[in-house]
Amino acid sequence: MSIEISNPAELHDPVGFGYSHVARVSGELVLIAGQYDSDAEGHTTTDDFAQQVENAFANLGKALHSVGLDYPDVAQLRTFIVDHDLARLEAIGAAIAELWGDKPPVQTLTGVAALALPGMLFEVDAVAVRS
Repeated sequence: MSIEISNPAELHDPVGFGYSHVARVSGELVLIAGQYDSDAEGHTTTDDFAQQVENAFANLGKALHSVGLDYPDVAQLRTFIVDHDLARLEAIGAAIAELWGDKPPVQTLTGVAALALPGMLFEVDAVAVRS
């Protein structure tokens, strides 16, 4: 089994934070690290939760596209939410419905007290499969 680690140029360089964005395993299984609302330097850009969700999923798309995949190739999501409540769940549900329609990937949602950086309210990681 081989593992290919990559960091798309379209996303900030995460190595200084101690992780990489994408790991392709044996060419078929692709693991995407937690994506969040980040600018070119890895800093959050807004304190609006719904906008952070939208930006995090856009960054997930960039990571997927960097290895020739797209949202329908995602089998599993793990989402992490600071101060989880019903309104935030609805924002995530709307974003997922927009991207996956009536066939969303399996998902585990975890409410957390804080995420890695100040200002982060949402993070999503993914497991995708090359067909």
